[in-house]
Amino acid sequence: MTTASKRAEKYTYSDYLTWPEDERWEIVGGEAYNMSPAPSIKHQNIVGSIFSLLKQKLKGNLCRPFVAPTDVILSEFDVVQPDILVVCDEKKITEANIQGAPDLVVEVLSPATALKDKREKKALYERSAVKEYIIIDPIELYVERFVLKSKRYGESEIFGPQEILSLNRLKGIDIALWEVFEMEAPDASKQKKQPGEGQ
Repeated sequence: MTTASKRAEKYTYSDYLTWPEDERWEIVGGEAYNMSPAPSIKHQNIVGSIFSLLKQKLKGNLCRPFVAPTDVILSEFDVVQPDILVVCDEKKITEANIQGAPDLVVEVLSPATALKDKREKKALYERSAVKEYIIIDPIELYVERFVLKSKRYGESEIFGPQEILSLNRLKGIDIALWEVFEMEAPDASKQKKQPGEGQ
């Protein structure tokens, strides 16, 4: 399979299993999306940094982190490979793939997939009940986070490269974004004073 040409019938997980193993595809709403070209080094460094932190922080925890390419089967017509995901229900974890919605999904944007991540996959994660969805832009250096409330994602929260992202779903796990973006740590002495702090 070399193109994601439109067809009358929707693609399914059964179709997906017949495609070449050396090609990376996702199916969203029955439509196939090619995952090439390969991600940039910066993209992969960010993925590696966050995955390593989650693996360390979740050691001995019921929640388990996974990194792409890991198949996540959300329905017969929805098969995705998020950059990073965390699953807290061991019944969803099989030898071959993840069956059902992860608790946390992190996608790092690439030029070829950014629109899909921000539109089609965000809608898919929302209707599949992914509790927390985080989008990282490695070029503009920001993080956008969506949290599921009453079966819908509320308004997104935006975090800059000098801030700490405290995960909503995984309590007690903080991510220093300057480390993720490989930048210098913020200088506390130059930060704006908050009301009530010493003169």
